[in-house]
Amino acid sequence: MNIPKHIAIIMDGNGRWAKARGLPRVMGHAQGVEAVKKIVKSCVKIGVKHLTLYAFSNENWSRPDHEVKALFKLLEDFIDKEFKLFHENKIKFNIIGERQRIQKDVLVKMENTEKDTQDYNNLTLNIALSYGARQEILNAAKILAEDVLNAKIGLSEIDEKIFSSKLYTKGQPDPELLIRTSGEMRVSNFLLWQISYTEFYVTETLWPDFDDKELNKAIEEYNKRDRRFGGR
Repeated sequence: MNIPKHIAIIMDGNGRWAKARGLPRVMGHAQGVEAVKKIVKSCVKIGVKHLTLYAFSNENWSRPDHEVKALFKLLEDFIDKEFKLFHENKIKFNIIGERQRIQKDVLVKMENTEKDTQDYNNLTLNIALSYGARQEILNAAKILAEDVLNAKIGLSEIDEKIFSSKLYTKGQPDPELLIRTSGEMRVSNFLLWQISYTEFYVTETLWPDFDDKELNKAIEEYNKRDRRFGGR
């Protein structure tokens, strides 16, 4: 079976999972973290090289303050508790998004983890946090505009490769497979540049229930696709 080098996942359905069980939304997020652990381990096992998880969007800042704080606390706990997982499996931890909006002590912990794992290459785990694809593209355009103004690069030199090098995912291949849980049929401002030729897979399964079997289903479906890239 052909294993995608880069899988991206829109992790959706935590709130609905909790509501169906009469639990607070935070409990759904907590169970979602358990699903993250399972999928990270599964990706290491089957040989995925890059995994990008949509954890918290720019729009999510508008959620109730207690929910936002709980989400970031869960992420902190995940980093603390999975320190051994990262090092034993040579997982490179990477945050993509607008870092300036993240609480400073939380950001310091994340950036320390990035530094500690920067030389690992078994799996790159991208956590999209305070992320929005339109903002990412705008940021890249501004960087290139400044480079042109400062004569670091000529306008005619800008191509797709150079533009991609200014994105949060610079140096990484574009995702071959994008998975969205909970049945929603939209990309929600996620990796808009990078998913130009990505295969989409949508499942009704809510994220807290997503496991290695569900991941295998997605990859099996991916293997049935004829990836022509517009060539025929």
